[in-house]
Amino acid sequence: MLADVELAKSYRLLNHGPTVLVSSAAGGRRNVMAAAWAMPLDFDPPKVLVVVDKSTYTRELIEASGEFVLNIPCRAQAAQVVQVGSESGHGQDKFASSGLSPLPAQKVGAPLVGGCIAYLECRVVQEPHNQQQYDLFIGEVVAAQADSEVYSDGRWHFADDAKRSLHYIAGGAFFATSEAFSV
Repeated sequence: MLADVELAKSYRLLNHGPTVLVSSAAGGRRNVMAAAWAMPLDFDPPKVLVVVDKSTYTRELIEASGEFVLNIPCRAQAAQVVQVGSESGHGQDKFASSGLSPLPAQKVGAPLVGGCIAYLECRVVQEPHNQQQYDLFIGEVVAAQADSEVYSDGRWHFADDAKRSLHYIAGGAFFATSEAFSV
């Protein structure tokens, strides 16, 4: 079951460095791509960073709409993450070809990716130099949700191996989040 995450603590959804799926939509079109370079940036208002290359269809839709969603996929979705990270959205619907399900978001027009363990809905903070020079997008988080089976009380707890978050290495290889511990 999805539960809202307090925006001031939404950075915790990304703080452990998971691979994300970036979803976008504009003008009746939609797309999803994988991204390994995403991170929290600020607390109040909460902001995130993500790198989205100029050649991607996702980038085209983000620039047209000013919105995107960072979806945090789980181990059970690893093959789909590789697929949408390896194909272009130009000329095809990657949701349909990968079997991923688009779901309505709470505050933005970009879809959520069904089955993910967390979602950060974002509006672009315009920084044209960073966007053009470094492909770097800043998003203000306007809504955040997480699967209460693996995230509650501001913490991740992965009892089910299939729902562990993914961390991309290269060449289709990942790590899955392991055991948490405190010092």
